[in-house]
Amino acid sequence: MRKIREILRLKFEFKTGNKKIAASLAISSSTVHECLRRANLAGLIWPLPDDLDDEMLEQKLYLPPGKKISIAHGELDLAKIHEELKRKSMTLMLLWDEYKELHPAGVSYSQFCNIYRKWKKQLDVWMRQDYKAGEKMFVDYAGDTVPISDGHGNVHQAQIFVAVLGASNYTFAEATMTQTLPDWISSHCRALKFFCGVPELSVPDNLRNCTTHANRYEPDINPTYHDFAKHYGFAIMPARVRKPKDKSLAEKAVQHIQCQILARLRNQVFFSLEELNEVIAILLEKINSQPFQKLPGSRLSQFEKIDKPALKPLPNTPYKFADWKKATPGCDYHVEVDKCFYSVPYTLIKKELDVRFTDHTVEVFYRLKRVAAHMRNYGNRRHITLTEHMPTSHQKYVEWTPERIISWAGKIGIFTAQLVEKVIATKEHPQIAFRSCLGILHLGKSYTNLRLDSACSRALKIGAYSYRSVVSILKNNLDGVPVSSSEALTATKEEHENIRGGDYFE
Repeated sequence: MRKIREILRLKFEFKTGNKKIAASLAISSSTVHECLRRANLAGLIWPLPDDLDDEMLEQKLYLPPGKKISIAHGELDLAKIHEELKRKSMTLMLLWDEYKELHPAGVSYSQFCNIYRKWKKQLDVWMRQDYKAGEKMFVDYAGDTVPISDGHGNVHQAQIFVAVLGASNYTFAEATMTQTLPDWISSHCRALKFFCGVPELSVPDNLRNCTTHANRYEPDINPTYHDFAKHYGFAIMPARVRKPKDKSLAEKAVQHIQCQILARLRNQVFFSLEELNEVIAILLEKINSQPFQKLPGSRLSQFEKIDKPALKPLPNTPYKFADWKKATPGCDYHVEVDKCFYSVPYTLIKKELDVRFTDHTVEVFYRLKRVAAHMRNYGNRRHITLTEHMPTSHQKYVEWTPERIISWAGKIGIFTAQLVEKVIATKEHPQIAFRSCLGILHLGKSYTNLRLDSACSRALKIGAYSYRSVVSILKNNLDGVPVSSSEALTATKEEHENIRGGDYFE
């Protein structure tokens, strides 16, 4: 401080040049220039007041972070300015205008900016980054893990998920069994619930859960993660590969969690994930409530004041985890999910589709438009088909059921219905008999329904359960001829369409 006083004396009392002052005191010219600049910012005048001791002079020239700086015509609360700049659309110009309203004779705008920027450089690097309220949430996994014992000698390493809000540094952390996609999405859900809102952006690392293909300019976002972000209404901005500064806040938060939580748990033994997360929640509350070293308040107070009001509200329903896959339907217009097949419109054969499936539903999308939806089925090799997805010819075929065909036959006559039922029963599978049955029903258009029912009655008596037998009876006008005892006896011995009885050959 002695040299500082001498610099001021030589400059203001003797009008000595900076170079001569530097040579006289054996210091550099830049040091002299910096000292005079600080004196000017602090509003010091020569001669210095008699009651200004070295400690007070140092405080005026080298203001500790978070303190107010006294200006001759107005006081600047730099910590408050720093805090206000985190709000959306806030600028130094607006803050200077408000300052000038209170102190019309205060410093100029350029000096106002210079004072703030010089003060800002005294903060730690991770504190100096500018993040707007409610804008970004940084997410990552800690490198360290916590062992969980099952009590039988087996130990599983639990993963630590960390999320932190940019403006307030409000931090969330929890343990999960894995880093797989379901745990990744579930941790995000709990983090957003912890924050009581949704930020504008999520900034994750290039994990496989986040990006399917890392790219500096246009990374491919994992479809499930993208679906989750769409449900909650935030965008995803992955950090660039090998660019840790893109998510430096997450790196610092992870480091803080490792030092303040994981290190404290190093000698504890946990037997369940729930037990571990209970302890983490207690320590996390202490971290968020701990006062900042170089700024007023704590993470919690800054969150309540800055971030929380700016976050978007949570959706009414939580996200239901869904997997996605690409699929191309074959000629049978079905896509496969876990060895079960689901129909899509037949016009999409050979098209690349996106399939979204949860525990209960299967949805199919083509060019972002949903084209099919099914209830999830877990039957092996089963086919789930909707009639509207089929071509017209197939739709008619799918309407053929044994009950429906028997019902159609009943409209012609009771014997026709009985014969159709017999034809279906004699085949290995009902669908094999459908064409024969429809052929029998179609004969009513050529021979009338009355003759067809009579022919079916004769066919039942002689045991001729086939389309050809009915055609032969009608062509030979046997539908009105009574059945002889020999024909009836033959029918009881063997039921075969080639056994027609003696009357057939007359």
